[in-house]
Amino acid sequence: MLGFLTARQAGLDDPLRLRRAESTRRVLNLELNHDRDVDRIHSNGINTIDIEVIEGRYMLSGGADGVIVVYDLENNSRKPQYTCKAVCTVGRSSPYVHRFSVETVQWYPHDTGMFVSSSFDQTMKVWDTETLKVQAVFLCVSHTVCNLSSNLFCVFSVGTKDQKVQLCDLKSGSRIQVLQGHRGEVLSVRWSPRYEHILATASTDSRVLVWDVRRASGSLFSLDQHNGDKSKASSEAVNTAHNGRVNGLCFTVDGLYLLTTGTDDRMRLWNSANGKNTLVNYGKVSNESRKGLKITVSRSCSPEFVFVPCGSSVAVYTLHTGELVTMLRGHYNNVDCCQFHPDYQELYSGGKDCNILAWVPVVRPPDVEEEGTAAKQGVNRPGSPEAWS
Repeated sequence: MLGFLTARQAGLDDPLRLRRAESTRRVLNLELNHDRDVDRIHSNGINTIDIEVIEGRYMLSGGADGVIVVYDLENNSRKPQYTCKAVCTVGRSSPYVHRFSVETVQWYPHDTGMFVSSSFDQTMKVWDTETLKVQAVFLCVSHTVCNLSSNLFCVFSVGTKDQKVQLCDLKSGSRIQVLQGHRGEVLSVRWSPRYEHILATASTDSRVLVWDVRRASGSLFSLDQHNGDKSKASSEAVNTAHNGRVNGLCFTVDGLYLLTTGTDDRMRLWNSANGKNTLVNYGKVSNESRKGLKITVSRSCSPEFVFVPCGSSVAVYTLHTGELVTMLRGHYNNVDCCQFHPDYQELYSGGKDCNILAWVPVVRPPDVEEEGTAAKQGVNRPGSPEAWS
């Protein structure tokens, strides 16, 4: 690391290279932080968490108890040991609370004054953060809301149990489009961070569809795990992304690739432009969830990493090689969601044990740290110990 600093100071290196090196080092040294607790508010499993991108300070959580919590992640006490406090809660006593399990919470992408939630009570609600009052309600009549995602224009896509994807416009307060093509319950939806009109949807029918919402003629393409080679596919597996329910979707930060997870215990990486399976082998990725699974990817790292709930642990893989870097163990029950904090290269995970755990980079002595990082990256240690003193 001192070599990067020296080269940067001398003007020999781009500052982005130093940033990537430090971000990568921090991710490779993630461990459970025993000095940082997150208020335990939920009485049932935590299904979803989301960290706002404006300040990187506030986090939302939604649980199977129907409760929504807003946490302040900042250490206001300035002490080594502290608790991330719940600053406000939509509890069972609130007249606006969801009647059943909250499946997804998401911050408004432009400021922290508003957030959105979806639930098994067949509603998607738009909340005012200051008053914790509902500003708008979108009903999915007789069908359960499973997942939601928003693009830069704040058009929310809602996956439902009736095999349809509904697009809801916050400005007009109405549903503006319905996408039909799946033959099973839609478990996950994601907008592309690269193109605001591109949407990916995953379903219990084993398929992942990619849509251009400007077109009314159907999906652009369906992801095929065999890349069109029918000799490798049975008649049931043609044009399917997995051999089971697809319950996890995540675009990379640049939008060039799409990650999917399924109940066939596989994770796949796809080229989002043409839908080709890149054939990266991640091995067995245990997945027993019947609902949507929230996976996440790192930012500003080289290589990039993906974080996947795997039983009671969070598995960390190298994105483009499929190498299992480490297993983050600390939960007492299955993990359902995780969220990467790009400002500090920290990870938060929530599970059925009602806990939210914070995983943070551990500061080690320079020589020990470098040896561990080099071993994880599979590279030779540069320089001598004296260079790091």
